[in-house]
Amino acid sequence: MGIGTQAAARRLDPAVGRHQITRTATEPVDSVRFRRAFRRHPAGVVVITVDAGQGPAGFTATSLTSLSAEPALVSFGISATSSSWPHVREARTAVVHFLGAEHEEVARTFATSGIDRFAAPTRWRRLATGEPLLDGIEGWLRVTLQHRLPAGDSHLVVARVEEASLAESSPLLYHDGGYHTL
Repeated sequence: MGIGTQAAARRLDPAVGRHQITRTATEPVDSVRFRRAFRRHPAGVVVITVDAGQGPAGFTATSLTSLSAEPALVSFGISATSSSWPHVREARTAVVHFLGAEHEEVARTFATSGIDRFAAPTRWRRLATGEPLLDGIEGWLRVTLQHRLPAGDSHLVVARVEEASLAESSPLLYHDGGYHTL
């Protein structure tokens, strides 16, 4: 069912033995209603880090999506007004860190505006290829940023996965304005 469109529901009509579609009107979409809809949609939490040659930058995201298995591609969104956007725009590569239940403070740090997200207590190092890697996060992808597409007030970034480190942990989720775990 679409947000701000007519909602359709299929139900079995026992009188005729077929499914009928019923439609109900919905409210128009504005940014508040749109955000409210997605607050109710649980999403995995990642931190994306880059370095375009001016020092490390990073941000918390809930928009990571598996896009293709062959080749291995992912996508994520970033606001055009984010302080990290100029870094993502100029970077060739990035690291996507899959946050576990124990990484809520990391998520909060990288979601906070106006701070040095890489200052203590954040611990990090560089991969041999130069990207900033957060310490203590075992699950991550090193990606090459291939496409940056303007999309409304944001940008959609498509990246090719070059390297992966897998971890078994309970994922950190974002739902209804707060962090949760499974």
